[in-house]
Amino acid sequence: MTQGGAARRTVLGAAVLAAGGAIAAGPAGSAAAAESGRGGGAGGYRDLPVPTVIGHRGSSGYRPEHTLGSYQLALDLGADVVEQDLVPTKDGHLVCRHENEIGGTTDVADHPAFASRRTTKSVDGVSVTGWFTEDFTLAELKTLRAKERIPAVRQRNTLYDGRWAVPTFEEVLRWADREGKRRGKRVWLHVETKHPSYFRSLGLALEEPLARLLRRYGRDGRGAAVFLQSFEPSSIQRLSRLVSAPRVVLLSAANTRPWDFEVAKDPRTVADLVKPEGLKWIASFAQGIGPTLDLIVPRDADGRLGTPTTLVKDAHARGLVLHPYTARNENSFLPAEYRKGTDPAAYGDAFGAFRRYFELGIDGIFTDNPDTGLLAAEAFRPGRGVN
Repeated sequence: MTQGGAARRTVLGAAVLAAGGAIAAGPAGSAAAAESGRGGGAGGYRDLPVPTVIGHRGSSGYRPEHTLGSYQLALDLGADVVEQDLVPTKDGHLVCRHENEIGGTTDVADHPAFASRRTTKSVDGVSVTGWFTEDFTLAELKTLRAKERIPAVRQRNTLYDGRWAVPTFEEVLRWADREGKRRGKRVWLHVETKHPSYFRSLGLALEEPLARLLRRYGRDGRGAAVFLQSFEPSSIQRLSRLVSAPRVVLLSAANTRPWDFEVAKDPRTVADLVKPEGLKWIASFAQGIGPTLDLIVPRDADGRLGTPTTLVKDAHARGLVLHPYTARNENSFLPAEYRKGTDPAAYGDAFGAFRRYFELGIDGIFTDNPDTGLLAAEAFRPGRGVN
């Protein structure tokens, strides 16, 4: 890895550990839960450092996404929160993948025994061809190995292809407990239900098994060290009836509609949800929103940042925190004015882009590069001063 070197990563990690809160007791107030660093107890999301740095799919700028290696590195680089996306297996286990199609993130294509399972499905109205988690048992899925999703942009990440299996969410919860105990602070997670309406239609609902796991590991309370997130508001509403952990509604492009709205014939679009009335509705069952960065500062036809919207102010007026997505170091993802050179895989002025977003008062940000995000955020945290 070339981003800043081991010495800086050690310093940044230590800084975040120093800034973190004390370990809190589990749902029953047990000493065992406190000693393990489990997610329950006092010290809620308002106590996190602001801006909060959320490791997007772990540290996916440096390791294949949604692997224990990616999650571990995110913590080591100083991420305040680490993200997981959840999809089910055929036998109902929740596993961590950005999508249920796994041809791009595992070596499934190299397994002749699974060749016949390649198929085409309609997922949230989009035709997708490949291999799908819901067609595999957990035992079968565990024979696969994870690989880099975008090797053309992140060729160095391919060095780690095959090193890790696809983790279950329960394995992640156990990992977080171990790390919490080792570090002396709670490990925060940001957990997304993927395509919940689609999976419910298959008899593989996500919310109930997720809630059971959260209760089992003491992450179901109001002060739990976990955010629950989804692009489908109805999934967050369902989770609000099952657990008290903080919840976030994710918001895509303004002209899109959440898939559960499509299913329910709800005419509202994301543009409606980011209006004051829409935000008031979200605040009735969630504590935050996770908008795409373009909803905060739109890009023009040339890819440059335009005039900021009022979304930050409007969301804060309704008591909602904002965790927009996703900040990355590579030119291909940066606004045009922050790109350097013509190589899409080269790093641009990521710090300049972070600074622009943090100046608008967002509460946190998803990033593939937690060390970059943390160094940028330090200047905006109370007592640090803005450089």
